[in-house]
Amino acid sequence: MSTVARAVGEALEHRGSTEVLKVSTRSRPSAVAGAIAGVIRESGMAEVQSIGAGATNQAIKAVAIARSYLNEEGIDIVCVPSFIDVAIDEEERTAIRLLIERR
Repeated sequence: MSTVARAVGEALEHRGSTEVLKVSTRSRPSAVAGAIAGVIRESGMAEVQSIGAGATNQAIKAVAIARSYLNEEGIDIVCVPSFIDVAIDEEERTAIRLLIERR
């Protein structure tokens, strides 16, 4: 687990060159926002995944907070939402995928 993932207590994966943050209902939006901002600073692109209304709520709040963090540094980001099928315990689930990148 990377330093960023340990700092926010979230699952962080690598998919190609894109960082993937998995957000849950219990995730702190400010901590996830810091992770998003760090990944954007490093690679210019991050992916956030959430399953369920509570987790998606936390993820959206985190993107908004990350945008304000990065805006102070002159970096603007955009978020493109989509659906993605993920396997959890050998069961297919539909997640919300937020692709975040520099504008």
